[in-house]
Amino acid sequence: MTALFAATPTAELLAPMDWFLAILSIVLIDIVLAGDNAVVIALAVRTLPPKQRLLGIALGSGVAVTLRVALTFVAAQLLAINYIKLVGGLLILWIAVKLLVDNTGDQAHGKEAKGLWQAVWLILVADITMSIDNVLAVAGASKGSFGLLIFGLGLSIPLVVFTSNLLAKLMDRYPVIIYVGAAILGKVGGDMIMGDRLIEERFHPEPWLVHSVESLLAIGVIVVALGWRRKRRPPNR
Repeated sequence: MTALFAATPTAELLAPMDWFLAILSIVLIDIVLAGDNAVVIALAVRTLPPKQRLLGIALGSGVAVTLRVALTFVAAQLLAINYIKLVGGLLILWIAVKLLVDNTGDQAHGKEAKGLWQAVWLILVADITMSIDNVLAVAGASKGSFGLLIFGLGLSIPLVVFTSNLLAKLMDRYPVIIYVGAAILGKVGGDMIMGDRLIEERFHPEPWLVHSVESLLAIGVIVVALGWRRKRRPPNR
């Protein structure tokens, strides 16, 4: 990753059209990649009191993007480590199950709305886990310009804040979106697991197998969460 910025001075020599195309690419990447992070944030803050929800979104998004800047300089090295994406994928699956359990069922008899800092902590852990590929994508589109990189990471804040706030409101109105969001996170976890360097080099999984694992984990997250919720339900229910 540091190699991407070793030639930073040459970034100033980019033609206006190259700058425009780089900015356009970064904007499109941010729009596409904002979805997964917005799902995590929306699920994490949904059970917060209304006044704390927006604060949780802003804090989680702001600190997470700050950490992405720091991750930029080690992202390439992290991707070269065996098991890093495998462990990250498993962590995302656990977060997906936990958020689904916390966001469904009878809140009066289950867990009350989680605290603000617990929600921010979950947002940070999930965002850092999912950010390595995202950072590489934005860094690649930045063409060696640190300024363009900061622009791309900064742009992701309002996009994620707006999208996650909208998703949280939609989840209040249409609870089925909670299950869809958890399934999306299950798919993301599967993609990270199957994309781990060790698995790719040792097993060379075919695309159909990768998609199958992603689909199974998307469904598995919901099944495990429903079983967990049923198990912890009070005996008299």
